Amino acid sequence: MGDGLQHGVDVVTQVVETRPAVLLAAVLALLTVLWTVSWRWTRTVVTIAHEGGHALAAMAAGRGLTGIRLHPDTSGVTVSTGARRGPGLVFTFLGGYPAPSLLGLGGAVLVAADEARLMLWIALALLVACLIQIRNVFGALAVVATGVLVAGVAGWATPRVQDGFAAALCWFLLFGGLRAVRELQRGRRRGRRDGSDADMLAGLTHVAGGIWAALFWLVAGVAVITAAWVLLFR
Repeated sequence: MGDGLQHGVDVVTQVVETRPAVLLAAVLALLTVLWTVSWRWTRTVVTIAHEGGHALAAMAAGRGLTGIRLHPDTSGVTVSTGARRGPGLVFTFLGGYPAPSLLGLGGAVLVAADEARLMLWIALALLVACLIQIRNVFGALAVVATGVLVAGVAGWATPRVQDGFAAALCWFLLFGGLRAVRELQRGRRRGRRDGSDADMLAGLTHVAGGIWAALFWLVAGVAVITAAWVLLFR
């Protein structure tokens, strides 16, 4: 046990010495997600990713996309047209909660490959694509504000700042994806079930909403673990 503890200490020490910026980005992102005040102000970024996931899934399933609306309470809605049942609609509802985690993981792979600037430009392109589908003023302002920040860092910041910002954004999406699923589960326990993605999926598939929520937990958890390995230990 002593050897195992020493090995763990050695690993942590090595991470602190070799990747302090990535580790600091993780700590700052985690604190932002855990602190209720900062989470209330930044959660809309996760909502943008969530609704973007719905939109992308809808288009991939061949459904028509009517638009996206983001609200000041950090909720959002994506409206698509097509069959009212079937695999296309299931895929559309399935695309929301995993989206922030998968985007965070994809970004982490680019950051680990020293492509932080590319990752930021890709993020900006996705924000522009999302903006085209926004159908309300608050949603447009939220996406534009996020895009301006990302564009400013990608276009004018130093490489070191770009690396730190990109890593922090990845960690924020990863941890934010976990908290969003936790909030979904908490809402279901309190009886708010009719409109949640998990319960809409339950109605479409006859698979219990708790199973879908567990799947969202699994995706978010695996994404965090995989990204941590890629960013810190690879």
